[in-house]
Formats: sequence, C-alpha cells, structure tokens
Amino acid sequence: MPNNKSKPGPSRMSVYLYIPNIIGYIRILLNCYAFAICFSSKSLFAALYFLSFVCDAVDGWCARKFNQASTFGAVLDMVTDRISTACLLVILSQVYRPSLVFLSLLALDIASHWLQMYSSFLVGKASHKDVRDSSNWLFKLYYGNRMFMGYCCVACEVLYIALFLISSKHTENLMDVVVTTLKQGSPLSLLVAISLLGCSIKQVINIIQMKTAADACVLYDTEKKQKR
Repeated sequence: MPNNKSKPGPSRMSVYLYIPNIIGYIRILLNCYAFAICFSSKSLFAALYFLSFVCDAVDGWCARKFNQASTFGAVLDMVTDRISTACLLVILSQVYRPSLVFLSLLALDIASHWLQMYSSFLVGKASHKDVRDSSNWLFKLYYGNRMFMGYCCVACEVLYIALFLISSKHTENLMDVVVTTLKQGSPLSLLVAISLLGCSIKQVINIIQMKTAADACVLYDTEKKQKR
C-alpha cells in the first residue's frame, strides 16, 4: 500500500536557526559594534565592516552547501546589506562635501534593490537575481556572472571604506581627496582607481535595475487590468 504521507517541512524555528541565517545575525552584531566605534577606531571599524561583508558571501555558500536557502534568509541578507551600506554612506556624507553625493547613492541603492525585490516576488520569481528575461546585457551579466557581481560589490565597499580611512577632518571636498589620492601613484591610488571603476559600474547597474523593476511593476498592472 503506497504511503501518501507527505514529507514534513522544516519548522518555523528551524528556519530561523538555519546556518546562513545565524551568520546573518552575526553580521548584524558585527556591524552594530563597528559603527559604535567607527570614529574612535577607524582601523578596527574597517576590519569589522569588511568581515561582515565577507560573511555575506559565506552565508550564500552555506545556503547552497546545506540546502538551507529561505525567503527569510534572502530578505535578511538584503536588508543587512542595504542598512550597513546606508549607514556607511551617511557617515561619509558627514565627512565629505558635497554630502548630497553620498545621500544620492544611498537613495539609489535602496530604491533599486527594493524595487527589484518587490517586482521579482510580484511576478512569482523565486529570486530577485533571476533576470533571464531582461534585454539589458549589462544587467544580465551582473546577475549571471558571479565574478563580475563580486567585483562590483566589493569595489563599492572597498571604495567607501578607503574614503573613510583617508579622511582627516569633517569638511573635506570629495573631489579634492579623490584626485589627490589618485595622483600619489601609490598602492592606495591603484586600489582607489580599481574600486572607483567597479563602483561606477555598480551605480549604472542600480539605475538599470530600478528602471527594469519599475517597468515590471507597470507591466503587471496593465496585464492585470486587461484580464478584468
């Protein structure tokens, strides 16, 4: 006689205790402490912040390795990323002038990722990284090539951390500091140049992502009205 009993799914608590989700909680604690001491110990802040960023890659590996991918984990991961980056951009907006540069990057980062996540779930996609139906080659390359995505994401974070570390007072002109650093011809200059390129590409992709996600929401609305 066949057994019709379905295999029981994971309990609510077990999902909260998935290994990648536990790593996510650790990331939150690392970031909280890092920002608490950011002005009193810049080097320790940079180390903790970057360690949290590295953990972002580790939790993804764990999710695939132990088959513990979850919607909660995906949301936790994105929210942690966006809030930590937002906090660092706010700090940079207080260190450099014009502050609007960093506040604009903050707004673009949150808007593009939130729209992408929302539009993906709206049309029934399992992940916001599923962009196979996109017609933009750069957008598809970003989400389709893990190395390219990693370079752009790491470049942004490294550039922001470097700008914070090399700042000496709270009223510095951003362009002056960047140009002076690039002209030094030091390893730091090379690091800033490489990071600046990757960060610039990432901002272009954020704009494409925001427009693509907005189009998906509008298309969903028009198709929904046509079915009535």
